[in-house]
Amino acid sequence: MKKYLMTFLFCVIALLANAQKKITDKHIIYQQERMVFKQWDRDKFTPKPGFLGLNPEYWITWALHPNYPKTDLRPLGPAGPQTQRLMFAAAMQHTDNLYKLHSDTLRNTALSEASNYSSALSFADPLWLMYYRNEFEGLLNQADSDLLTGLSAAERSYLISSGLFDWYRDESHALLERLEIARSTTVDRGSRIMAYHGMLGEYRKLLASWEMKKSKAKAFLSIKSSAEKIRNANPPEVRGRKTDIQIADDILKKSKL
Repeated sequence: MKKYLMTFLFCVIALLANAQKKITDKHIIYQQERMVFKQWDRDKFTPKPGFLGLNPEYWITWALHPNYPKTDLRPLGPAGPQTQRLMFAAAMQHTDNLYKLHSDTLRNTALSEASNYSSALSFADPLWLMYYRNEFEGLLNQADSDLLTGLSAAERSYLISSGLFDWYRDESHALLERLEIARSTTVDRGSRIMAYHGMLGEYRKLLASWEMKKSKAKAFLSIKSSAEKIRNANPPEVRGRKTDIQIADDILKKSKL
């Protein structure tokens, strides 16, 4: 009997422990909804004033906080601290993006100016690669030993003895040195291209002059050889009777033949 009584008491205690009543307080629920996610609704501030404002619970609850229902204290309200923090964070993000854009613009401008002025990138200039390098190829790859290639021994001897060979060699070396200085000097791209253009004109004139002198050397040696043949063919007494004009006419006739 004692055992049954103890068992019954334990069961009653267990039932009382588990039989908790859920307390639903609408005032607490309204406050939670106001502070968390719902509208700050002044109509849900309870307890109400009642008839003629005689509800004692109203005065006990709100007498010390008369402005509380009028002030929206939601963190995510229109003027709530969380909303302001998010707005400030968005404003700072926008400012950071503007600073980043400005710094990127400055960086790109600096890189563009550096590539525009730097001589280290002159070899990769598109205009140099596509045009001027090919036009200056003869000057860049010039070998002094090849300047007289294709000429006879007499023509080479004449060009060397007359100083024409030394003249062209010195002029071409000076022009090549100026070209290398233009390529290695830190200057804006426009000035470098203008220097290329001016030196290309000088190089073309120099090359044309050199080709003309080589061709005239052949004609001069031919005239000289014809004049010597005429002098050797005529006896002294006949040679002395001819005038200079006649001798020149004979040379031209021989050269035409």
